[in-house]
Amino acid sequence: MTRLDLFIARMVSQRACLDHAIALTADMTGPVFELGLGNGRTYHHMMAHITGRDVYVFERAIASHPDSTPPEDRVILGDVRETLPATVARFGAGASLIHADLGGHDAEKNVRFAREVSPLIEPLLAPGGLMVSSDRMFFDTLVEQDLPTDAIEGRCFIYKR
Repeated sequence: MTRLDLFIARMVSQRACLDHAIALTADMTGPVFELGLGNGRTYHHMMAHITGRDVYVFERAIASHPDSTPPEDRVILGDVRETLPATVARFGAGASLIHADLGGHDAEKNVRFAREVSPLIEPLLAPGGLMVSSDRMFFDTLVEQDLPTDAIEGRCFIYKR
């Protein structure tokens, strides 16, 4: 696959998995966490499709498109390795949906980072909640789920508590 093909596969899979997870968690009331805002495309997509739940964004620094910038009271600034543990104290295991697109272009570095943040993410997810990630994660109690039919294997992952 070309880099363009890989990018398209990731975007198609990300949208399919997010839409699937949003639908499956629609009756839940807990907050939604977006780990990594970037340009804000997935945040914008989630805001268009999620109702009745607050969406909090975790980011080092906001640099998103103005149409995709969350309100200040829904932004948790800092390194997720520090902000996620503090969020457990604030929200407990209450998140209905967590989306993470935190990796970069270095596969080995992505695996190391996923191993580091997985135990920080796991205690935030409510029973029945879903975690969607662009990278494979390493959880003790969350179970990897089948992908929706329009997602491409290895380009997105879904986990359930």
